[in-house]
Parts: sequence; structure tokens; C-alpha cells
Amino acid sequence: MDDHLEARGKIEVAQAAIASIVSEAVQTCYGVVGTVPRNFATGLADILSADRKRGVEVVVRDDHIVVDLYLVVEYGARISSVAESIKHVVKYQVERALELPVEQVNVHVQALRVSDMD
Repeated sequence: MDDHLEARGKIEVAQAAIASIVSEAVQTCYGVVGTVPRNFATGLADILSADRKRGVEVVVRDDHIVVDLYLVVEYGARISSVAESIKHVVKYQVERALELPVEQVNVHVQALRVSDMD
């Protein structure tokens, strides 16, 4: 039996698809209220384009993935713990789904939200 396998093509995953995986992973993390645009120009582009997840930026370089997240965190949650949890969850979910290494997950906390006390 021949153990040699020949390549019959390649698989490409769009950055928008990776952003979807990241977005779903982030929404499951404790302390995360939601994602927000990095700035006004990015926010405007998000409104005009359905291809990008708001607050999630993905770059693929040399078969390594770099993720930047722009988040709103629940007031009172320990920001460093929430950020570390997000980094681990995103890295695990993306690597499990794509079998590509995640080089960096950068978490940018843009705002805090205070829940209603009522």
C-alpha cells in the first residue's frame, strides 16, 4: 500500500469566516458585553459592509493568525482575567476549527458597561 498522498488542491478560509469563529467564541466569555468598532471609520465600514464582524479584526500572515478584538466589558469584572480568558478561548476555538496556529490574540477594552441595578 502506498502511504504517499498527493495534494489535489488547497483549502482557503476567508478572514470573515475566521472572524465569525472568533466572534462566537468571544460571546461565550464571562464579562464580555459585546464588541465595538475600533474607531469611527472602522464603524462606518462595518455598517456599509456585511463581510466583517464588528470589533473583530483578523490577519493571516505566513499561515499564522493574528486577532485584534475591540470589546466592551462588564463593569466590576476583573479586566485582566476577562482578557486572559478571551485570549485562551479564542486561541483554542480557532486552532481547533482550522488547525492553524494563532500567533496573537490582542484584546482592546474600549469601554465598560454598568448593568442596571433594578
